[in-house]
Amino acid sequence: MFAVVEILGQQFKVHKDQKLIVNKLDEKEGSEVFFENVLLIDNGKEFSLGTPTIEGYSVKAKIIKHLRGDKVIVFKKKRRKGYRVKNGHKQHLSEILIESISNIKTVKNKNLKKATPSESNSRKLNTKENNDKPDLKSKSLLELKDIAKRKKISGYSSMKKNDLIETINSLN
Repeated sequence: MFAVVEILGQQFKVHKDQKLIVNKLDEKEGSEVFFENVLLIDNGKEFSLGTPTIEGYSVKAKIIKHLRGDKVIVFKKKRRKGYRVKNGHKQHLSEILIESISNIKTVKNKNLKKATPSESNSRKLNTKENNDKPDLKSKSLLELKDIAKRKKISGYSSMKKNDLIETINSLN
């Protein structure tokens, strides 16, 4: 069984017990990491291609160690100008071990609590109540001045954004 997984913007073909060197991960050595951007799964019998990812699959890996790659020389030159710059750097990398490729749908379905219709209705009502009050802080100054003009507030042209928001809220 193998999978194609996206790790930090790069795609890797992985299988169980494979060691892989990727760009440096933020976790500590010895910690477990889950990659949920699985793009392709092939287990010999079934083949699944994601659009763009396959829901419910994840790749579990363990960080073995952090290391630095080979030195890369960066040389810049402009001919006939006397401009030459030589720099070098070593890329920070992580070595990981792929422990498993698993379908997390089966694990999650056992632990999921289904929402009752009353809970979902209350969520909808709460969002409607929140939508009744306009979010004035996210609006631009021009939009706030337009609202003040419609509400016939005098002196709105010289007000600052916070003053406009307070004035509009006081009228509501």
